[in-house]
Amino acid sequence: MFYEPKDGHGLPKNPFNSLVVPRPIGWISSLDGDGNVNLAPYSFFNGVAYNPPTVMFSSGHGQVEDDGMKDSLRNILETGEFVQNFSTWDTRAAMNDTSATTAKSVDELAEAGLTPIASTLVKPPRIMESPIHFECKLVGTYDLPNTTDNNKYTVVFGEAIGVHIADDLIMENGQIDIAKLHPIARMGYQD
Repeated sequence: MFYEPKDGHGLPKNPFNSLVVPRPIGWISSLDGDGNVNLAPYSFFNGVAYNPPTVMFSSGHGQVEDDGMKDSLRNILETGEFVQNFSTWDTRAAMNDTSATTAKSVDELAEAGLTPIASTLVKPPRIMESPIHFECKLVGTYDLPNTTDNNKYTVVFGEAIGVHIADDLIMENGQIDIAKLHPIARMGYQD
């Protein structure tokens, strides 16, 4: 099969989402200007550099109120900070709960049974149930051109200025015990 994305693919679901796998899930916590916490998972997330350590995630617009901008993106543009909380097998249900579109007044952490804890260098909280956190400062954004639908996508780049790793994940040889971490990733559709 060959297709040009601008012409469509003819399949019931977009195959691109299942071809770039596995995708780690960026579980992004942010604060708005009034100090309200937002927590949302992003499956278009990854590291892009290690010196300085930099991560990115892509935020789609168009499916929520106002200008279509998701709360996470709006908050990060306003404050310049966010935390990437690592999602694991043990946190999968709570992570999925935080993917729902809710009113800004809803406390997504409380709804998902999660515990906010203070960060060291940025204002947005970390999630206690997550074993790894990247405290990030906004480096910049890039708006992707879109020619096939009415959605807009903004790529957010953040420098990890602080990294928290649960002590029990560090093995005697100084490496991270990935099996113990039990990471989860997006595999394409709703799997």
